[in-house]
Amino acid sequence: MKNILLLAFLLLSFGNLCTAQNKPVVASTASMIWDMARNIGGDHFDHRMIVPIGGDPHIYEPTPSDARLVANADLILKNGLTFEGWINSLIKNSGTKAPVITVTEGLPALTSLTYKDAADPHAWMDATKGEFYLRNIRDALIELSPEHKADIIKNYETYSRELSTLDEFIENEIKKIPAAQRVLITSHDAFQYYGRRYGLELQAIQGVSTDAEVQTADIRRVNKVIRASGVPAVFVESTINPKMLNRIAKDNDIVVGGSLFSDSIGDENSAAPTYLEMLRYNTKTIVAALSRKKTSGSEMEEGHNHAGGNSDSGSSNYLMIGLLAAVFIGGMLFMIKKMNNA
Repeated sequence: MKNILLLAFLLLSFGNLCTAQNKPVVASTASMIWDMARNIGGDHFDHRMIVPIGGDPHIYEPTPSDARLVANADLILKNGLTFEGWINSLIKNSGTKAPVITVTEGLPALTSLTYKDAADPHAWMDATKGEFYLRNIRDALIELSPEHKADIIKNYETYSRELSTLDEFIENEIKKIPAAQRVLITSHDAFQYYGRRYGLELQAIQGVSTDAEVQTADIRRVNKVIRASGVPAVFVESTINPKMLNRIAKDNDIVVGGSLFSDSIGDENSAAPTYLEMLRYNTKTIVAALSRKKTSGSEMEEGHNHAGGNSDSGSSNYLMIGLLAAVFIGGMLFMIKKMNNA
């Protein structure tokens, strides 16, 4: 009986393995695209990503395993717009025959504020631009596996409605921020699409690529904006060293409002494990930090000193009680001694 059960288990496992191996492999360059593709394609495809979650696609260095993935892929999805500067070399060196689809195809891209004739690649930050991603991914998956067209379209329509609902949510949430404080200051210039869609002024200490060096002029510019706007917070990003923004916050006596997800979604244990949750989490974090009154470091220190004053007062009270007790006990001992001598 045990042998029969073991044989059945092995056959089932082998069948599942064969089924998994028979699924078309869809390789996405970044985690946002990977998440969109798996929501639209579902279990009909083997979804892989090249840059791991938490990695920075701007400066990513492909590995030999990435070359093998691309070589064996049936479809490659890339963002384009100068986001993955390494992808064309990886594709060429891998020798892959897979079609390569640029998922930003057709959307009106913003021009980089830093580099002439370069586009801003962070279009997914605007949910209405995210719709271009979804349509391009849908069409590519249907082309790859037309037998699953009905399921792909159904998944796309469901996901598209969720994205549209999220777009409305973001728009309404940003309106809660006082107009004068709708200034978003981040590590690198990844939120221009987001700001233009939802009504925020954007400032960053780096350009659209994290590969750019921070210039003294950029720091001076950001400091000037902070002083002029009275903005209560700046924001770090999950894939970028926060040291510079922490320093700017300290120098301007304001707070770091939180860590935003820009070039990668979070892992499954984070607050942003999907593309939709990434936009939702970023919005909640931005609104919470920019809606409050400015709380400076000096004010917090003052509050700390005030609390410390209460503590000192309590210590003084204890000292006075101790002295009175000592005098009382000393007096009692003196009286007892005098009575004994009498």
